[in-house]
Amino acid sequence: MVRATSWLLLAGFVLSSCRSSDHGELVGVKDRPRWYPSEPYGMVFIRQGSFNMGNADQDVPYAQISPTKTVSVPAFWMDQTEITNNEYRQFVEWVRDSILRYRLAENEDVPGYEFISPETSRRPTFLDEYMENNYPDSMKRSLNWEPRLIWDPRKYPSEEYTQIIESMYLPPEERFMGERIIDARQLNYVFFWINKQKAAQKSNRVLFDFYDDDNDGKKFSYRDYIKETKEESDRSSFFEQSVINVYPDTLCWIHDFVYSFNEHMHDDYFYHPAYDDYPVVGITWKQARAFCNWRTKYRNDYLVSIGEPKEKEFRLPTEAEWEYAARGGINNMTYPWGGPYAINSSGCYLANFKPMRGNLTADGGFYPVKVTAYNPNGFNLFNMAGNVAEWTSTAFDAASYYYVSDISPDFQYNASDRDDETLKRKVIRGGSWKDVAYYLQVSTRDFEYQDTAKSYVGFRCVQSFLGRDLKDF
Repeated sequence: MVRATSWLLLAGFVLSSCRSSDHGELVGVKDRPRWYPSEPYGMVFIRQGSFNMGNADQDVPYAQISPTKTVSVPAFWMDQTEITNNEYRQFVEWVRDSILRYRLAENEDVPGYEFISPETSRRPTFLDEYMENNYPDSMKRSLNWEPRLIWDPRKYPSEEYTQIIESMYLPPEERFMGERIIDARQLNYVFFWINKQKAAQKSNRVLFDFYDDDNDGKKFSYRDYIKETKEESDRSSFFEQSVINVYPDTLCWIHDFVYSFNEHMHDDYFYHPAYDDYPVVGITWKQARAFCNWRTKYRNDYLVSIGEPKEKEFRLPTEAEWEYAARGGINNMTYPWGGPYAINSSGCYLANFKPMRGNLTADGGFYPVKVTAYNPNGFNLFNMAGNVAEWTSTAFDAASYYYVSDISPDFQYNASDRDDETLKRKVIRGGSWKDVAYYLQVSTRDFEYQDTAKSYVGFRCVQSFLGRDLKDF
């Protein structure tokens, strides 16, 4: 009987081996998802390449902060234009709607807006039951985005709904002339990310204890206090959280210029549809990062819902990526259009900047203009010089060119609120509508503080390309 059983097991093993198609060879994992790169909406492909980063001409102010350095950057996608008011408004309204949906879901007296959770599933799986018993609330429930929100006060469905939605507006005593306006101070976005720089440090790597020599019942551990508030470390010690108010600082139009009348820009620039296709301004570096985080989540949530692989995160460009893209494939040049002058052979200005002392209108602009104004550069990118300066992800250090790598160079420092102000400087590039031509040069470096918002600073996003080149697919 034992021998018969052994033969059956052996036969089963032989049959299962015969069903395998790899013949015992190293062929890789089968049934992997097929993937082809898709062009992110509104972005253009920037091929990999090397270039001479830094001054290609005389260092006029003799700042010595951008010496010539040959570097290489991998391929990436970049927004063809600066992020517009209307694009950023999509983010603001998503945050507004998510806050209202959360409040409605928390209040069980408003039917139809309940959280989606395993316990509400019609046919719960074993995993649903396990999650219900073992997961925290934040991981086993999500907002229900299907029911329509009712913003028309004449159609509020119930007294409870009215009470909750009215909490989103300014209180009566703060309403100028009684106007009902959303309280922008409540539009706060909570987001998380992994601090990969901290995780990559040798002292913070996982320590394996395969034989449990310390008898703590664990086969691996981390050093204590990787995160100041957490004595016993684990993978979550590298998780970071931020809470950011997402509404633009419209008062920057008044704050930035003394003895100057710009109140109408404060009133209408972000609000009025006349400016929908103009670059968003009044955005801090932190808000720009929050936008990138939301844009990644918004896209990947959709891809997961249709069973497609996630895409790489949207982010701010590094300083090197920005300069490489601004050059448009032309090396050793001064401006994104390839020439050494800010005007063409017909005497027309090629960007929106301050061409003459006291004269901002000679180039056809005044304040920011539409994001597709003026001709694009060699990579088909608009306004890589002038209009609004643009945030990069790179921390500003006057000497960074002397020590950063020549492999996709970058210098990162995640400054906290407690840090010295000089550590909060982030590189901005491209110059703006109020700057002279020097700041429009592709090699000119400037900075602003990460927690300040300006009427002349905007941003655009990039996304790392998965692979070497589009031609490979």
